[in-house]
Amino acid sequence: MNFSPYLLELADRAEAALAPQFLHLSRVSHHNTARVMEAFAAHHVDAACFNGSSGYGYDDRGREVLDRIFADVMGAEAAFVRHSIANGTQALAIGLFGLLRPGDILLSVAGKPYDTLGEVIGIAGEAGNGSLADFGVSYRQIELKDQKTLDLEAITAFLRGDEGARVKVCFIQRSKGYLNRRTLTVDEIGEAVRAIKAVREDIFVMVDNCYGEFTEEKEPPAVGADLTVGSLIKNPGGGMAETGGYLAGTARAVELASYRLTCPGIGLEVGATLGQNKNMYRGLFYAPHTVMEALKTAHFAAYIFEALGYAVEPSWQERRADIIQTVITGSREGLCALCRGIQAGSPVDAYVTPEPWAMPGYQDEVIMAAGAFVQGASIELSADGPIKPPFTAFLQGGLTFESGRIGILSAAAEMLRVKNNQERE
Repeated sequence: MNFSPYLLELADRAEAALAPQFLHLSRVSHHNTARVMEAFAAHHVDAACFNGSSGYGYDDRGREVLDRIFADVMGAEAAFVRHSIANGTQALAIGLFGLLRPGDILLSVAGKPYDTLGEVIGIAGEAGNGSLADFGVSYRQIELKDQKTLDLEAITAFLRGDEGARVKVCFIQRSKGYLNRRTLTVDEIGEAVRAIKAVREDIFVMVDNCYGEFTEEKEPPAVGADLTVGSLIKNPGGGMAETGGYLAGTARAVELASYRLTCPGIGLEVGATLGQNKNMYRGLFYAPHTVMEALKTAHFAAYIFEALGYAVEPSWQERRADIIQTVITGSREGLCALCRGIQAGSPVDAYVTPEPWAMPGYQDEVIMAAGAFVQGASIELSADGPIKPPFTAFLQGGLTFESGRIGILSAAAEMLRVKNNQERE
């Protein structure tokens, strides 16, 4: 990679400035690795756990042990992990349909959920497709205060109001999705859980944990969340899981979700693993370190793009609660240039030029750059964003900091090239 002397000098300055942040990330990784290894030891992981099963998958010890390990690592009473869960959106749908019943209200307390949940809930798409709304579940939403913090006063006031008795699930999206807002910390989620339960103990608090796993020293179930959901091709798969998702939380919430995964009366008793166990175990083992590498890449990106004059969130000095880094490019050309640079600096499909397209489940055209070993794996360095003002790029991932550094510098070089061409014109 033949980067300019200016960019290489900037990269050196970034790494020197980021030494305190990198030290903190190393400490978090040590703590989380210890949690994972303790759970592996406690549940007697051995080579037999890696064997696959077929058919019904009865008595699949590897599947059952991995469920218990995930529960321990997440600080939950129970959990299930399945390679057959196609993506994070399906994992969330399993949880929502498992917990909600006709006449209930789903209350999103962190603003609008991620775009792909719109059709699941029934606030987007056509009626009659099988959304929650089609089954008589209503939806209400409470915005964050100043796009920063959960509005606990508004949440508790709603729960005490006329519709409060019908709220069955309070939904918290930890990460920002395609919104320019703060990611929520586990402690903030815990504070919300306590406030909600003080009004109604029977409400399920469900957390979309995508992009947040292992960025802190604990997870939402450890602070009282009833159901926490994520994707294995994001943080907890460690870059090794080929596909899949997990749900973790209280025994009752997980049981109800399991009946949606399969059916009532069967739940978690079946499910062939088809040789995927080893990758899921190995991915979880790698995950704390891999997440640290992704976070280092995010800090580095924030420093580089801030130095180039772009607005970024979080800043390079801030601690993180997810792996996402936003860069406001200010133009369609800038967003596309950043994504082209990320693609060119990837290990897979580096020769491909990403273009915006009408991606299923999204309300606007989206451009996505992802030269990944696993398709769509956002624990691997990727960048994407909707084609609408302010043309924000959402960067995430980086299996190694060394490769992530190259990808970020490649993106910066492409943006500088486009900017210089525009100035000459």
